[in-house]
Amino acid sequence: MTDTMWTYQATTGYQDGMDLTGFKVEATDGSIGKVDKHSDLVGSAYIVVDTGPWIFGKSVLLPAGTIQSIDVDARQVFVSRTKDEIKDSPEFDKDKHTDDPTYHDSVGSYYGAPRV
Repeated sequence: MTDTMWTYQATTGYQDGMDLTGFKVEATDGSIGKVDKHSDLVGSAYIVVDTGPWIFGKSVLLPAGTIQSIDVDARQVFVSRTKDEIKDSPEFDKDKHTDDPTYHDSVGSYYGAPRV
């Protein structure tokens, strides 16, 4: 079920109102960039990661359910996906990611259910 992909899991350490902008993002196999923007809307929470030169400046949308943990002191977000999984994700569309439910569904389907 992909509905839970758009919710911060209780075990991540995320707290309502936390500003993740600028936090470094770590995949299971290395760094992928920094949080450019995020949302904590219930049922629609996500982070947008600026990958910088890693994949030629591409931004990616990661549902909150991909977040494994957050280290506030180190300003890092750890996600439960590999660099390749993130690189191969649906293209980020800054105009559709908030307004088009089919885009939301395709990203949620791609990532599947949260991983522990």
